[in-house]
Amino acid sequence: MSKIRAAITGVQGYVPEYVLTNQELEKMIDTNDEWITTRTGIKERRILKGEGLGTSYMAEKAILGLLEKTDTKAEEIDLIIVATITPDFPYPATATVVADMVGAKKAFAYDINAACSGFLYALTTGSQFIETGKYKKVVVVGADKMSSIVNYEDRTTCILFGDGASAVMLEPNAEGYGVIDSVLESDGSGQPYLFQKAGGSRYPSTIDTVTNKEHSLHQEGSTVFKFAVTNMANVAANIMERNDLKGEDVAWLVPHQANKRIIDATARRMEVSEDKVMLNIQKYGNTTAATIPLCLWDYEKQLKKGDNLVLAAFGAGFTWGATYVKWAYDPK
Repeated sequence: MSKIRAAITGVQGYVPEYVLTNQELEKMIDTNDEWITTRTGIKERRILKGEGLGTSYMAEKAILGLLEKTDTKAEEIDLIIVATITPDFPYPATATVVADMVGAKKAFAYDINAACSGFLYALTTGSQFIETGKYKKVVVVGADKMSSIVNYEDRTTCILFGDGASAVMLEPNAEGYGVIDSVLESDGSGQPYLFQKAGGSRYPSTIDTVTNKEHSLHQEGSTVFKFAVTNMANVAANIMERNDLKGEDVAWLVPHQANKRIIDATARRMEVSEDKVMLNIQKYGNTTAATIPLCLWDYEKQLKKGDNLVLAAFGAGFTWGATYVKWAYDPK
């Protein structure tokens, strides 16, 4: 009997309408388009505007589009996993909120927090429910409203992040397509270099934490960059070695969209040419857990059944990982 794998059978993204360009940022902080583009590759990013709209709003849009695209009824969904570091509330989980919003009354749902690696963690976790035969339809979402935790007076970080969401459908496949292998890593000693200080149990919200802007993202860029360049490239090379893949065997590298230089370093380590690297950082910036599935959405029409994809990410925690996926369908 052939091994059951979790195949991606559909992908749908959502990005807000409002576009925050580098030129607009020039009016807000001491920076310029050339500096941002040269160091990050980012030209613009999307920002979710509107009172009371959170991560669930974008996740709902992505899931509803996914259900329509895959001709799936909401009540057919068995499980929804939302990877996010910007949940609507500390509790309940954003996934449960979204499940209710889309009408997935029979699904159980939960969040995963692994920062920029969140989608890979969630994809790997969701695939286990398919492989064991427990469930038939699992929806995995990467979604973040990074504008809600960015300090727009901090020119080193506010240029990097945007808002967005994307969702994939996982279903059983016995033909060899789907999630083939994953290598996921973490190192908690990286916590001081990329984190949000206040709002948790260690530093609960007070007037002082708000005044001191401790609810905003903090990043020591040079340290994070060094860790990311090394570990994201290493884990991508590792997943290829484990599965006897050469650069020419990989149809697409699907990297986390944090920094163009990190992406280039990963591609070089894998010996994958630039034309086989998915890239949309210039349009969306770093949408954290949403970057990889947003790439799949943007490039879906270029993907062919049987394509070998290597998904790679690095995020706060530190967390990082790579996943080998054999694409399961031709362009529709």
